[in-house]
Amino acid sequence: MATEDSARNERRRNATFSERAVFPLLRLAQIGGAAYSTKIFYLMLFRDIFIMAIESLSANRLRSLLTMIGITVGVFSVIGVMTAIKAVESSVEEGLSDLGASTFEIQKTPELLFRRHNMPERNRKDITYREASRFQKIMSGSARAVGIEVHDTGEQAAYAGRKTNPNIDVVGGDMNFTAANSYDIAYGRNLTNEDVLYARNVVVIGFGVQEKLFPSESPLHKTLKLAGKTYFIVGVFDSKGSGFGESQDDLALIPITRFLANYGQKRSLHITIQANSQAVYQATMDRAIGVMRVVRGLSPEEKNDFEIVTNEALIESFQEVAGTIQIGAFIISVIALITAGIGIMNIMLVSVTERTKEIGIRKSIGAKKTHILTQFLIEAIFLSETGGVFGIFIGVIGGNFFARQVSAPFIFPWDWAFIGLAVCSAIGIGFGLYPAYKAASLKPVEALRFE
Repeated sequence: MATEDSARNERRRNATFSERAVFPLLRLAQIGGAAYSTKIFYLMLFRDIFIMAIESLSANRLRSLLTMIGITVGVFSVIGVMTAIKAVESSVEEGLSDLGASTFEIQKTPELLFRRHNMPERNRKDITYREASRFQKIMSGSARAVGIEVHDTGEQAAYAGRKTNPNIDVVGGDMNFTAANSYDIAYGRNLTNEDVLYARNVVVIGFGVQEKLFPSESPLHKTLKLAGKTYFIVGVFDSKGSGFGESQDDLALIPITRFLANYGQKRSLHITIQANSQAVYQATMDRAIGVMRVVRGLSPEEKNDFEIVTNEALIESFQEVAGTIQIGAFIISVIALITAGIGIMNIMLVSVTERTKEIGIRKSIGAKKTHILTQFLIEAIFLSETGGVFGIFIGVIGGNFFARQVSAPFIFPWDWAFIGLAVCSAIGIGFGLYPAYKAASLKPVEALRFE
């Protein structure tokens, strides 16, 4: 048996392309009456047809490669976008877990404002320091921490000729900011009630600021400059890492009264509330809503003119935006894949014309219509699937490269990869069926006469 196989392989290597076209039929004749089971017989026949399909594509490598590029681009666009969204979503959820499960915020508007019907929310009146202080006073004892805060991002800190990048988050807050936002003091002290009451020029710096400005000395009792103002360093936060793709250590906390004096009063403040436990989280939120309505002077029939921001609400807002992007990417990919499918059909029709005589030879010695149909369908599916695999590979790399810019973890979208391969198979079958049927329907005599 080994000698027969070697001889057959030698004949296959030395055969011309047209001669190789008839090998599956010779094999059919050789093994048709042998003691093979029906299943093994058809498996071997399919294997030979598959090898012939690959050899046909290899004979026109450049044409096959150009045809696959269309599929690759279509799959790349959807896989790249889905990979990036999944990676960023994972980063967002990780960042939210750092905030603490029992923390929520009250602020003027939703965290994300993209929809047109958000316009009335944009026109809400600001949450003032007076309102926030009154809310804090009423809620004292009902929650573990109630912090007032306001932010100004993109600032630069400087000390003794050294400067940070212009990415410092200057926070105006009170002594409750640290607990409400799950920060810890590494050394030094937190802000005090007196710091806020007298609007002192003191600051508690983040771990990132300390690393950049004071790499080899203690920052305590030294001064730094923020936006041209001088502050006395009284404490340093412990490192908290990254959240939402951004460092949470590049911040500087100053008394909120000093912040409003230096940066202006016309700002809407945020109130951060940490419930005493997860068990009373909802009850604390209900009480906070009631207190805030009283502070804002709302009548019973009026809607809330403020927003409750929770971890779940943030995730829902992100998923809403991500869903819109996914729909856009999906539509673009469908258009690209249909265009690529038309390209496959065109190439396969050209291939049928070029190989008409080969088809005639095969059919004249007994090839069935299903054999020709199967080979051309395999060629179309192979082109589509190979392009899809390259598209998935490039899409995963591209999506993770984007996600890396926001410090998101590596993601492989298995579900979209399988969907992509299934769609590629459907495109290969859908757009390859007509050329395959046309090839299988050729009459042997007419095909042999074709020039």
